[in-house]
Amino acid sequence: MLADLNQLPEAGLLAEERALLGLVREALVTAEASSEDLALLRQAIADLDTLFLLVVVGEFNAGKSAFINALLGQRVLPEGVTPTTAAITWLRYGEGPAEHRLDDLVEYTYPDPLLRTVAIVDTPGTNAVLREHEALTERIVPRADLILFVTSADRPFTESERAFMARIRAWGKRLVLILNKADLLHSRTELDAQLAFVREQAHRLLGFVPEIFPISARQALTAKLAGSAPVPATRETPLPGVAPAATVQGEAPPLDATASFAALERYLRETLDDRERLRLKLLSPLGVAERLVGQYAAGATGRAATLRGDLQLSEQLAAQLELYRADLERDFTYRLHAVDNLLHELDQRGRAFFENTLRLGRIFDLFNRDRIRAEFEAQVIADTPERIDRAAQDLIEWLVDQDERLWESIRQQIEQRQAIHPLGTPAERPLSGVERDRRALLGGIAATAREVVLRHDHPREAEELAVAVRTAVTQATLLEAGAIGFGALTLALVGSAAADVTGLLASSVIAGLGLYVLPLQKRRVTQRFHERTEQLRTALDRALRDAFAREVDRALDRIRGALAPYDRFARVEYERAARLAETLETRRAELAALRARIEHRAA
Repeated sequence: MLADLNQLPEAGLLAEERALLGLVREALVTAEASSEDLALLRQAIADLDTLFLLVVVGEFNAGKSAFINALLGQRVLPEGVTPTTAAITWLRYGEGPAEHRLDDLVEYTYPDPLLRTVAIVDTPGTNAVLREHEALTERIVPRADLILFVTSADRPFTESERAFMARIRAWGKRLVLILNKADLLHSRTELDAQLAFVREQAHRLLGFVPEIFPISARQALTAKLAGSAPVPATRETPLPGVAPAATVQGEAPPLDATASFAALERYLRETLDDRERLRLKLLSPLGVAERLVGQYAAGATGRAATLRGDLQLSEQLAAQLELYRADLERDFTYRLHAVDNLLHELDQRGRAFFENTLRLGRIFDLFNRDRIRAEFEAQVIADTPERIDRAAQDLIEWLVDQDERLWESIRQQIEQRQAIHPLGTPAERPLSGVERDRRALLGGIAATAREVVLRHDHPREAEELAVAVRTAVTQATLLEAGAIGFGALTLALVGSAAADVTGLLASSVIAGLGLYVLPLQKRRVTQRFHERTEQLRTALDRALRDAFAREVDRALDRIRGALAPYDRFARVEYERAARLAETLETRRAELAALRARIEHRAA
């Protein structure tokens, strides 16, 4: 076909369109377009070298086959009140009538001059009972250079027709409306009412009003078979669908079937000249390409937005982890003060005890070693070991609990993000490789978090941490810990002060040098008690802080390790999706510009 048209001015756009469609195909391959969509684009490109494709669609029994027969002037295609077109039917030029069948394709040849430059395709009804018949129709529509939409005048724009017309609009196809069976209407007034309805519905569905031809295919074929071919339309012939002036007062004449069909024939055989067919032929692949590019551009944009949201979540989690550490350090220091305060109180009580006990007024009491020790333990030690045990254990259990809470928070945020479908993908649509990887990685993080929370053994972990802290304290204070608690460490370190007090009894010079020795010993034992208490406080503070730092680092490192693969994936795929979306948008703009140039040539 195009070999005869290469001399036309519009033919210079052909090479440019081929090059652009090649770029579109490369972009769609990068976008991992489905094999069906890539095949659709390849077919659209290949169709540039084929005959002009005139596709007839509509419900069964709307008169599609009857219209084609009327156009050819012979009953070439079977007609009937039941669905007679169950396959795609091609009409091509041939020296004589012939029929060839192959699976879901039937080919007829007929020696009509129109078929030298135009291939006519009849399709199963838009309301076909069998889904495969509807699929056949939808498969051929993207290939159409011009669509003749046949609707019945007695029930125009049925539900299936409106739905199918929306699909045609999505492919950007040029469409002509044929209001068949107009002879069933009783008057021109009734016909004009139906035409107004059709125009309104077409504008609502398509966004514009296509050319509309009211005809009676049955009457036109009858006239041709009877030898009275339709009168060719002239410039003075009223536009199809516009009522002529009334010839009888009060009512316009009914449809002139012969003149109305002649107007349609004139359009198909004369208006669709070489230049117009080439223009439509060039526009047809653009419609296919624009739809596919728009579809995958939206997909890439949606995917980029989803992945950007994942990156934002990753950044938010990283910020949350730092805030978690800062908040935990602040709360930990506050809670650690409870242990420090207990030891400071112990030190203060010890100072007061030594001041009140080591004096001449109680010189004889100092010889009673057991009494002094009992007073020391009652007044100084008191319940401090138990309180230190509780305070330290509460701090450790709080730390273990924070670890569990952090993992639970991560789990909830990841699972909420996991529920978001990229591109708003319908559940029934197969997921792309990127979408599967995304879900798998998010699922892995959520599973890890769930496992940590479910397997969290609070008592065991708290005891293990407590043992580690006690071991660190005993190593720092040169004590043997064994299984003793923090309170026992307190007694082991500060209890020796009582021995220092009672050790004064062993001094043989206490009586003669009491005024000198007693104050000296008081200062010595007070200082030693303070040093021991401070040693315990320092060791316990350091051990708890070290354990805190290790536990926080361990928790954060595990979470960062769980998040790292997805963070890397999201960054790489986001950049890829953003570049792809930009490329597809560029292709879409180029397609629109080429379409505008082709349309401008026809203006």
